[in-house]
Amino acid sequence: MARYKPYSYAQGQLIPVIFSKQILPGTFEFALNQLIDNKLDLSIFDSRFRNDKTGSPAYDPRILLKIILFAYSCGTTSSREIAKLCQQNIIFMALSAHSCPHFTTIAAFISSMDQEIITLYKEILLICDEAGLIGREMFAIDGCKLPSNASKEWSGTKADFQMKALKLETAIERIVTKHRTTDVSDEPSAKEIREKNEQYVDTLDRQLRKVRSWLDDNDDRSGSRGSIVKSNITDNESAKMKTSKGVIQGYNGVAMVDSKNQIIVAAEAYGHSHEQGVLQPLIDQTRGNFQAISNEEDVFENASLSADSGFHSEKNMRMLTEEGIDAYVADPKMRSRDPRFDHSGRFKVRDQKERKRRNPGNKKFSTDDFIFDPDLKFCQCPAGKRLYRSGTRVLIRNHEATKFKGPKGACVPCHLRSQCLRHPERTEIRQVAYFHGRSSRAPETFIEKMKRKIDSSVGQLMYSKRISTAEPPFAHIRHILGLDRFSLRGKKKVNCQWLLFCTIHNLKRLHNCAHAAAT
Repeated sequence: MARYKPYSYAQGQLIPVIFSKQILPGTFEFALNQLIDNKLDLSIFDSRFRNDKTGSPAYDPRILLKIILFAYSCGTTSSREIAKLCQQNIIFMALSAHSCPHFTTIAAFISSMDQEIITLYKEILLICDEAGLIGREMFAIDGCKLPSNASKEWSGTKADFQMKALKLETAIERIVTKHRTTDVSDEPSAKEIREKNEQYVDTLDRQLRKVRSWLDDNDDRSGSRGSIVKSNITDNESAKMKTSKGVIQGYNGVAMVDSKNQIIVAAEAYGHSHEQGVLQPLIDQTRGNFQAISNEEDVFENASLSADSGFHSEKNMRMLTEEGIDAYVADPKMRSRDPRFDHSGRFKVRDQKERKRRNPGNKKFSTDDFIFDPDLKFCQCPAGKRLYRSGTRVLIRNHEATKFKGPKGACVPCHLRSQCLRHPERTEIRQVAYFHGRSSRAPETFIEKMKRKIDSSVGQLMYSKRISTAEPPFAHIRHILGLDRFSLRGKKKVNCQWLLFCTIHNLKRLHNCAHAAAT
């Protein structure tokens, strides 16, 4: 018969733990510990405290930074989880010297370091520069849309919230009326139904008070073009954004990346998805960061810049030209002019046909649906009516065109007005323009100059480096580190967290490059 060594779970053993021996050389936690203790100047945190004579001692910012940055490098952003790790994980116990800060202390430290994180970010950028990780040859700017700590179900305009409040009031009234009919019964099932209804009414009443409170203190937000944009009751500085995975409620984390080792040299989070207005601020921030770390007057004097079509506008192209920046910014139709993407259009045609099959009634007529006379004396609309010429050699957006418009007698009673006109309730007749091409009378715009530049062989070569520069940091932050959402609310706090994400990315790049050089 087999015999086994005896064991007992009731026994215990005291194991001596020396914290300094748990942080092994060559690991990221060792590099982080050495960097914070010996390289970074954290005197910026001293102004937070007034306890030199009275009051209890505070936690050392070095301890808090070590456990926060290491937790973020493991994909943990919850303050409760970080506090729990300081009690259960030996690495966190070693980094914090087993001081075990409370989760409220950690949360307050993170959410209030919006000014200190900027200085900290620049100091780490200086260390990366001293290690030779920044090439200053080419920068790429791009944005990464991340969900925030707010639900998109609580987004809408003021009219939407008024309608939501009315629906909640109607639902409460309906449940109360139903509750009165079952109140006379003493059956066990009726009692359970009453309890559930009371709980549901309490939930709806809390939601109603939340909506009413917001309506009393807020008004509709205006976008950059003056139009009304949807607000959010939970976090009114966040925005609804379209992504490849659907619509999210969140922020757009924008980053300027150096091409040599994908070091993020400037970053900021914005509560809107459009990126045309953030190009100038990120360029100014990049200049300011390099002036702070190396006293450079203008880092873009000898460096180029690349960006995708989200940053393309006449205003931005003019700004880049006037500031003398060697930029390569794609326009929305860049690929349609590139012979390497000649066959990509067939997928768009297939997608358009599929959408047309699913929503046949939502299609609006375009210029392609009109038949033009060879002599351009008239054109025929989808309803079979004639639109007559109303102008020749008309200049529209620097292009020559022939204009046509329909008679009131044909357009007003037409049964296809909803498909032909964008606003059929206030527009009487349809107008169509037949474009002949760019006018020789029009001056060359900055957009046209950028198109000519990016279509050149040099432009195609330089722009092809954009993806390998701007995209890897986002993939590293979201999928390798697991930092794929913001856990805070408000632009100031979210921007602080985005800078923490970018700081962790730069520290990881610094550690990996230093480790590769050592081996």
